Amino acid sequence: MRSALAPLAWSCLALLGVLPSTALACATCGCTLSTDAATGYSSQPGWRITVESVYLDQEQLRHGSHAASSNDVLDHPVDPAADGAEIERDTRNRYDNLSVSYRPNADWAVGLLLPYVQRDHTTYGEQEAPFTPAAIAPDQVSQANVSGLGDARIIASYQGFLPTHNLGMQVGVKLPTGRYGGQNEVTGERAGHPVTFDRGPMVGDALDASLQAGTGSTDLIVGGYYFQPVSQDFDLVVDGQFQTAIAHRLDAGDADFRPGNEATLNLGLRYEAHAKWVPQLQLNLLRRSADQGALADRLNTAGTVAYLAPGISAGIGRNVQVYGFAQIPVYSHLSGYQLFPRWTATVGMSVGF
Repeated sequence: MRSALAPLAWSCLALLGVLPSTALACATCGCTLSTDAATGYSSQPGWRITVESVYLDQEQLRHGSHAASSNDVLDHPVDPAADGAEIERDTRNRYDNLSVSYRPNADWAVGLLLPYVQRDHTTYGEQEAPFTPAAIAPDQVSQANVSGLGDARIIASYQGFLPTHNLGMQVGVKLPTGRYGGQNEVTGERAGHPVTFDRGPMVGDALDASLQAGTGSTDLIVGGYYFQPVSQDFDLVVDGQFQTAIAHRLDAGDADFRPGNEATLNLGLRYEAHAKWVPQLQLNLLRRSADQGALADRLNTAGTVAYLAPGISAGIGRNVQVYGFAQIPVYSHLSGYQLFPRWTATVGMSVGF
């Protein structure tokens, strides 16, 4: 059963942690699914192309571990000294990913992932305290639309530590290929080439730096994974990743921005009693530190979240595999006030040759 799935999955080694994550401006949201755990690991040489679509709608306002309201943002502000605060309304995201990976032998693999980002963001903007219904009236809504290439990632992996090839490590970089930029709320200074609001009272103002298609930073990515049968029909998969910016283009005075560090840990259980389809369940954990710099929303970008992700992968041909997953949040502890999804969905197809 496992040998039948192996030729379909080897290229996903290059995808550990390279799927769009919070570094692509989701704040502390839900882009944490491990495609490796979903499709399995292999050491068979060759090429593979993977296409994938991820959808999440950040439409729930949360603070700490609880739901929050627009009233809370103004009447219980994160910064008690502030006269007001921004009330965000919704951020709807879709990521369409193209991955190309190559494994020259059983030990090594390298992969490139290009994400295409589509994001619709609405906000009521900065409102004065105390809260009144006028703060969230329809005429206060501003909207920005992001559409374009995100930040590309290149990942190299090595899994030659054990004869069984079930222990591996990965090293890679995220490159600043996506459109990036922002605007200082105090000085009005703008940097980079940011998308701007195209509707509402904030027309012409730059969208937040953390919501652009790219971050403007070059990030180091390191990770590791281990998988092991735990019974005749079940496999256990563990993988983790750490990502940190090592250089950032937005670095000038009042217009600097550095995305926060993030760490992920994924636990997956795969039921492999059938050769063609594999039901499975993942636990996805994410810890993210706050963005830094004059363009950063430092009070509202850090947090810890956990998701349960049921899903299934299926072989529909000798070298073709499809998969689908839903992520359901089971825990969150967020700094400040952040928009958060109630669920996320991922579907993909992988072809080897």
